[in-house]
This record gives sequence, C-alpha cells and structure tokens, in this order.
Amino acid sequence: MSRIPDQSRKGAGVSANWQTTEPARAEIDAGAGPVLLEFGSPTCGHCRMAQPLVEQALREQVSGAQGMVRHLKIADGPGRALGRSFGVKLWPTLVFLRDGKEVARVVRPRELAPLRAAMGRLAQP
Repeated sequence: MSRIPDQSRKGAGVSANWQTTEPARAEIDAGAGPVLLEFGSPTCGHCRMAQPLVEQALREQVSGAQGMVRHLKIADGPGRALGRSFGVKLWPTLVFLRDGKEVARVVRPRELAPLRAAMGRLAQP
C-alpha cells in the first residue's frame, strides 16, 4: 500500500501539513504524473515565507490545462532518508517530478517566477 497521499480531492492540490512519515524513495520513483516534493520543516522561517508563493503557483497550475500536481510536504531533518536521497541541503527545497523523474528544482524561492518556470517544465512532454 502506497504512503503517498492522494491529493486529487483536495481542490488546488496544496498540502497544508508536513508529513513526518516519509514515503520510500522507490515509491516516489515509481510514481505516475506530476509531483511536487517540498522538503522543509514547520519551524523553518524560509519555509513559512515561501508558502504563499508555493500555494499561488499550485493554484495557477490548477487553473491551467496541466493535470493535477500532487503536492507532498516532507518534514526533513537529520537522518531523514528521503531528503538525503534527493541531496537536500537547504530548506525549503522543492523537487518537481514527472513520472518519478526530476524535471526541475527550486531552493528557497523568494519570487514566483522560478516556481512558474518549474511548473511549466512539469507540463512538457
């Protein structure tokens, strides 16, 4: 049974809570469709500052022609295997995946443009 939550019934696909139980890397790699992995922490100031930008990018994506992007907020920290497997060093790190393959990455976004560009990469075949 997959531990990757189904965001398809949650409107804009914005995940409000940080997951403390992370899915296995094999589950992520085997995933179908567009996924946004957001690595960070609920206590991280940079993560909190980026949230309005991430939410806006996801809302804009939903209003476009792309398929629903699954948004997973992964609580990262020392000894967390999934973050290490993606080479996460700073929070927030946003990894954009299509069919389990990384197509874009944004670290500590301060403006919307890099997030829009990464969302655009998700839409490319």
